[in-house]
Amino acid sequence: MPRLTVAVERFPIAGSFTISRGSRTEAVVVVATIEDGGFRGRGECVPYARYGETVESVAATLEQQAGWLAGGGGRFDLAERMKPGAARNALDCALWDLEAKRTGTPAHELAGVAAPRPVTTAYTLSLGEPEAMEEAARAASHRPLLKVKLGGAGDPERIAAVRRGAPDSRLIVDANEAWSPETIRDNLMACSAAGVGLIEQPLPAGDDGLLAEIDRTIPICADESLHDRAGLDALARRYDAINIKLDKAGGLTEALKLAHEARARGFEIMVGCMVGSSLAMAPAMLIAHHAAYVDLDGPLLLAQDREPALRYDGSTVHPPLPELWG
Repeated sequence: MPRLTVAVERFPIAGSFTISRGSRTEAVVVVATIEDGGFRGRGECVPYARYGETVESVAATLEQQAGWLAGGGGRFDLAERMKPGAARNALDCALWDLEAKRTGTPAHELAGVAAPRPVTTAYTLSLGEPEAMEEAARAASHRPLLKVKLGGAGDPERIAAVRRGAPDSRLIVDANEAWSPETIRDNLMACSAAGVGLIEQPLPAGDDGLLAEIDRTIPICADESLHDRAGLDALARRYDAINIKLDKAGGLTEALKLAHEARARGFEIMVGCMVGSSLAMAPAMLIAHHAAYVDLDGPLLLAQDREPALRYDGSTVHPPLPELWG
């Protein structure tokens, strides 16, 4: 009989992580573990206040599934039982891992996708004053792809400073909904001047209709404006790419379907993450090879990752070993 346990774990961040909505110094994650017949599957999620989640609410939602699992509930029934979000992600990924361990079949084979391969991940620079961001960019200038957190007023100066600090790195920026109709055109011009390749979520979700009207030379990527396949219709003419995060989609099962349908509609794919450990990143590696941009740098931002962990060689992240996941 499957037995579910839920644990809250904390990982200190190296320094701090700052975006337009605030700053934090640790990653607080919730881990679902399912044990059955000597086999164990695990999944990690990161509750996100922007979507109305707390660590306590996500842990409680997971604990409520224990009886259902013990009674024979499984991954294929999960979408009908739980809404998209962090709790469903942890349980879904734990079920994938359990199935892989129990059958001796790698998760990518169970999913019917190509084996994951090493990919280049973005490395995130936190929001700060231009001088501090230039210094951070210079320290990370050996990395081929930098993701720059912006935050509203002063963003043209920030992105110019980052470009000075890292003249040879490819840049993507993430405004986390902080731009406005009054600032977006100047910010787009500044990004164009800095050679930015992609802009994530410049305007607030639900108030992004202007994106269908403005001229732009840089692709715009939906993050907060998209969670799962149900939101794809609303993105037409506004966005050129989507950021797939397992914590938003509610797990690998939905993320795989979302990637397939988004590509069929002509969207570029970005695979993203919250700040979590290697256990949270590992399932996303199954869709990373579909992506034009990979942002699975969560463990690189931690002072210490879990063991076993994903292997990072600089900005190259390698597929997980079965001991970690899948």
